[in-house]
Amino acid sequence: MSLDPEIFDAPVRADLLHTVVTAQLAARRSGTHATRNRALVSGGGRKPYKQKGTGRARQGTTRAPQFAGGGVAFGPQPRSYAQRVPKKIRRAALRSALSLRKSEDAVHVVPSLDLPEIKTRALVEKLQALGVVDALIVTPERDRTLELSGRNLPGVKVIAVAGLNVYDVLVHRSLVILEAAMPAIKEKVR
Repeated sequence: MSLDPEIFDAPVRADLLHTVVTAQLAARRSGTHATRNRALVSGGGRKPYKQKGTGRARQGTTRAPQFAGGGVAFGPQPRSYAQRVPKKIRRAALRSALSLRKSEDAVHVVPSLDLPEIKTRALVEKLQALGVVDALIVTPERDRTLELSGRNLPGVKVIAVAGLNVYDVLVHRSLVILEAAMPAIKEKVR
């Protein structure tokens, strides 16, 4: 099958790939880290000693940041690490990643990968016939049989076109695309 040059012969833009992969990895972060400031640490309700006459610095509470057992000043608080990437940049980066794989002769378009049952060995045999070990398998829609057959294989990931992304294309050395998925890929990157 001839590959669409608009998608698979696009210029490889390392800057766009970096931007999109960085954003994808940042969005994965949970951002649930938290420290307690002086208001959240328990205790320290009264003044530790009187304001004047001791010769020491004035203190209002033993839970201030300068005390052991006190709160943390400017510590991390829960937040989102997600970065907004414009749609045109995401699409251009995906075209770049697909073009990179094609330039490495790592794109295999197959008519189908139908498995009679959920069987990892059957999928391994089909991939070996293609000469592929580490692969991203792109299907038109979610295929439960393929997903379950491939989930235990290191380096193999089965993904629907809707979930196709730059990071997965770059992480896997080969791209196995079902023929039926090609129109959906064209629609996704245009």
